[in-house]
Amino acid sequence: MGSLLNPFNAWPAGRAAGAGLGMVVVHAGNMERRLCHHESVTHRALAQRLAHIKGFEFGGEFDPSSAYPGTLYFVPSDTFVTLDAAHRLGVRGEQDLFGGVVPFPFIATKTITHPLCDAEAQAPEGWSWELARRLQDVVLPGFSAFSIEDARKAGGSLLERGAVRLKLASGIGGLGQWVATDEDELDACLQDLDAEEVARCGMVLEQNLADVATLSVGQVRVDDMLATYCGTQQLAVNNAGEEVYGGSRLIVARGGFDALLELELGPEMLTAIAQARHYHATVMQSFPGMFASRCNYDVAQGFDEGGRRYSGVLEQSWRIGGASAAEVAAFGAFRADPSLDAVCALTREIYGEDCTVPDDADVYFRGTDDRVGPITKYARLESYADA
Repeated sequence: MGSLLNPFNAWPAGRAAGAGLGMVVVHAGNMERRLCHHESVTHRALAQRLAHIKGFEFGGEFDPSSAYPGTLYFVPSDTFVTLDAAHRLGVRGEQDLFGGVVPFPFIATKTITHPLCDAEAQAPEGWSWELARRLQDVVLPGFSAFSIEDARKAGGSLLERGAVRLKLASGIGGLGQWVATDEDELDACLQDLDAEEVARCGMVLEQNLADVATLSVGQVRVDDMLATYCGTQQLAVNNAGEEVYGGSRLIVARGGFDALLELELGPEMLTAIAQARHYHATVMQSFPGMFASRCNYDVAQGFDEGGRRYSGVLEQSWRIGGASAAEVAAFGAFRADPSLDAVCALTREIYGEDCTVPDDADVYFRGTDDRVGPITKYARLESYADA
């Protein structure tokens, strides 16, 4: 069997089956940056499909001055970064949103992955020194920093191992990253950074790897359905000639990690799953009160300059993300066919005017974005047996 029928064709365009029980709304969250047009359109499209899956109406952008009938379900563009902010909206558990809630802003970024360079380093409110110790066996060698000077110390230490990758916590999709091979290059990178942004958001410095494969491990819950997945990411070249995120191909199992591990998976994927599970459990234990219905973990596997192989979690995502189109497509298939236990779901982001889209694809965006230029984004389902 080839590709599966797009499960969203079963519903009319304007209203979900059984609508009236509640409403799905999109929410800006705590976004510091303005979303691109293609991102906004994609988030709305995903929220509409989630409304269909839940049997809710789609209410568009959340309006705090409106009185909404029934239950509200939020699809925020970013992680809620305080418990109070979420609670004021009625978001108190996984059943209330597609995303997550954390008690401090830095927890929503890649800076929680690594320790600070020393005890005197600048640290944000709520920082856990113990967390980094507990994560050290499942992440790459690296440091987090919240000042240029701390980043310089951390980078100098890492250069003893080889090249260093610098990543702004605010960077997404592979942007906001540089590689330094010596102290001069490290200084040049740091001199170009905004010290206020580094202090506010933080940055990560990691050992740079070659021949890298980026794997994804995740778990998502919507109502009574739980799906767990693993897969791989691919790169694309954007309209500026930069390598950026280009999509994910996921094997999605109905149920928890035990259901996923019943499938035939290679040793590299099993390593990534074990590391992501440890990372997830450790973070959740470290910050009481946080919760997430959408959890995604990027795992890098590659080689250092000496040829030694490494595998480690790069970062987490507790918000709608690049793989979410595939996640939602899998949920649609599971809802449409209760006997379906596993499916292959993929999403693609293709830059440029010249783009061929499969006939059975669910297109989220196709047009010219004011910031990134022409781009096409779609999701597609395949039989797990064929995958």
